[in-house]
Amino acid sequence: MGVRGMDLRPLRIAAFRRLWASGAVTAVGASCTAVAVPLQIYDLTGSSAWVGLSAVAALGPLTAAALWGGVLADAVDRRRLLLVTNGGIALVCVLLWAQAAAGLGSVAVLFVLLGLLQGCLGANMAARGAVVPRLVPAELLPAANALDAMVRWAGPVVGPLLAGALLPVTGVAPLYLLDAAALCVMLRAVALLPPLPPAALPGARADGGIAGGLRYLAGQRLLLVVLLADLVAMVLGNPAALLPQLSQETFGDPAGGGMALGLLSAALPLGAVLAGACSGAFTGLRRHGLVITVAVCVWGGAVAAFGLTHRLWLALCFLVVGGAALMLLSVFRTTVLQAAVTDEVRGRLQGPVTVVSAGGPWVAHLVHGPAGAAFGTAWAISGGGLLTVAAMATLAACCPDLLRHTAAAPPVR
Repeated sequence: MGVRGMDLRPLRIAAFRRLWASGAVTAVGASCTAVAVPLQIYDLTGSSAWVGLSAVAALGPLTAAALWGGVLADAVDRRRLLLVTNGGIALVCVLLWAQAAAGLGSVAVLFVLLGLLQGCLGANMAARGAVVPRLVPAELLPAANALDAMVRWAGPVVGPLLAGALLPVTGVAPLYLLDAAALCVMLRAVALLPPLPPAALPGARADGGIAGGLRYLAGQRLLLVVLLADLVAMVLGNPAALLPQLSQETFGDPAGGGMALGLLSAALPLGAVLAGACSGAFTGLRRHGLVITVAVCVWGGAVAAFGLTHRLWLALCFLVVGGAALMLLSVFRTTVLQAAVTDEVRGRLQGPVTVVSAGGPWVAHLVHGPAGAAFGTAWAISGGGLLTVAAMATLAACCPDLLRHTAAAPPVR
């Protein structure tokens, strides 16, 4: 299977290997921006409620761009779409650096740039999700998704630690510039991909557009349930909006951010990376629906325990466990959704998938930010974790198809 239990078979495919390696670099930069934006909002306003309200600026552009990006991914060359959207993300990161370096101190400007960033990101994620199944065979999708997820999570291990070290010295501005520089590596890797024209005739309109993709999804009960499970985990259980407040009020960080915030932000992805390092132990599992159900429940339980502790080391341990659970959820959710559809509609399906997976955390910001400001971080975080477990148990009981879902056996070679 590979070194340290990792399933490395997809890396034998050159195109996937280039995309995967470049993703490791960009993940570090993106995670720095993910720390910088909520921290800058919190420093300007002094309120987690405003951090939560940043979801209003992010959700609309992300949703619209993800849905239309999915349609475009079925109608144009996906490589070109990735080039355009990655370039857009890099440009917005430069603008974020400029506003921070100039000391504008405007929440309105920050919200506008956040909306532009999330719009580019939504279209990019929809296109990228439709690219991976074109690069690797179906039987390698769990392994490819595990490698892809591990890279996405590895950046947030290094990024927040780097941010925690840099913030007291440099402030937030250089973090945005680091993200823009990292994206140049991704642009080079995408440019080297082979052409990825749509399965239909080039230039042809994707049948039904956004509505066609949503109609297709509505007719697939299993896909809907998998998306609902992901939504439960991402909305009810995600405490990210409260980390700046928690790090200062509970763990003694100074105003402006410090090492506790960096450690808390890094612990979750560290758990995911550790799980990814053992991917050979689970990529062969075929009871995908059961794995998804258990992963969501473990995630919710870990978050509930995290919210109740006042010891930093124990909080980090709970987040590591939660990160491992999220890794398994990500791998098998993505695999089920990719394997269940043909390439002609894969882009349009990735639009709603991106809205849930990337938009869910922003909805969590909208919910948890005001809740933390009103009731305190412990109640908001632990309550969200317990609600996650209860909602997932209810979903599994109402839809036994999820627990029964088993992947097809790999072909005999």
